[in-house]
Amino acid sequence: MRNAALVLGLIGGLMGLFVGMASYGYTSAVEHYGEIEGLFEQVANVELIRAMSFLSPLLALAGAGMVKVRALWGGALLLASAIGMYLAFGFGFFTLFPMGFCAVAGLMAVAAGQPDEPKAHFGR
Repeated sequence: MRNAALVLGLIGGLMGLFVGMASYGYTSAVEHYGEIEGLFEQVANVELIRAMSFLSPLLALAGAGMVKVRALWGGALLLASAIGMYLAFGFGFFTLFPMGFCAVAGLMAVAAGQPDEPKAHFGR
């Protein structure tokens, strides 16, 4: 389960990185060039979007990196990343998979309390 949490956390963190870069870039472009009514309008809380654009992928990647050794800490970081993405970006088409991957990875990491036991799957 730790390996699955690692892979899902890395994929979710990398996808979240692209969402974060696009969101940060959008808020910066609207700030620099100005709003175009009905087309490009500034979001309500720019600082929250910018902070979570940086922190959420960072938490996901850090959590995925430590999930093999410290499953509980890594799982907590992955769940915090999913919550941060939801609070900042909401639940939409581009945030569906990063949040889902990070949340499932966090739950798997928390559920993996003990290290995986080497066990023969076939035979004795």
